[in-house]
Amino acid sequence: MSVDFAFLDSGTGGIPYMLSLHEKLPSAISVYLGDTEHFPYGEKSGEEVTACASKAIQKIIDLWAPKAIVVACNTISVTALDSLRKKFPGLPIIGTVPAIKVAAEVTKNKKIGLLATTATVNHPYCQNLIHDFASDCQVVMRADPKLIDFIEKKYFTASEEERLFAVREAADFFKAKGCDTVILGCTHFTHIAEEMRKECGDGISVVDSRDGVANQAIRKIHEEKKSEGETKKSVQNLSFFVTKASEQELSEYESLCKNLRIPFGGTI
Repeated sequence: MSVDFAFLDSGTGGIPYMLSLHEKLPSAISVYLGDTEHFPYGEKSGEEVTACASKAIQKIIDLWAPKAIVVACNTISVTALDSLRKKFPGLPIIGTVPAIKVAAEVTKNKKIGLLATTATVNHPYCQNLIHDFASDCQVVMRADPKLIDFIEKKYFTASEEERLFAVREAADFFKAKGCDTVILGCTHFTHIAEEMRKECGDGISVVDSRDGVANQAIRKIHEEKKSEGETKKSVQNLSFFVTKASEQELSEYESLCKNLRIPFGGTI
């Protein structure tokens, strides 16, 4: 089976990125692999991240032979993207990096918050992005592995009150620092974008990179607009797979996919 795009993350974090691309290019066939066997990537060493991502990409290639791979994970992107591109030459690999450039354009008081994984916050790549695009801004960083774990394991079955409570500590942190813009620098955080907006309040903008990544992925494989007479593929053509799951987790993934109208392919 050959597909247009294959998305990779350590869990469910990159799903909004796949859906964003689908909105822009409904005719594309996309699959998603959550490398749940090695979740979370954000607490691993650079060598471990590179090894796990390489193994997952090889599995994707063997199964689906995609035209392009979207690494829907900030940690993999800032840590291993260059190595992955060298290992898989000829295959377009699109990374996902914190939307620092977007935040620098949005902020009014030049105080930006970055919510990310431990690996992303500590990586020199992040400092390079700040130097290149936000050198006139103060960027306050917060690594939040606890919130990432909540999103992956509890968010989709949690009540609205539980979701708001889970993001409150991070929102209060950035409010106390005077930030008027917050970057969701881990793809998992795109799931809690609305909760963050509610907890941060009207005076703080919450941004992420999903639109930019989708646009870049489409450009990479030089997709052209389909003829008006061609039937567009529905969201049912998207598929979600994981590398490892318990019986309870399988049930939760099935419920998640049912709510998003995405077929769940199970473990591979």
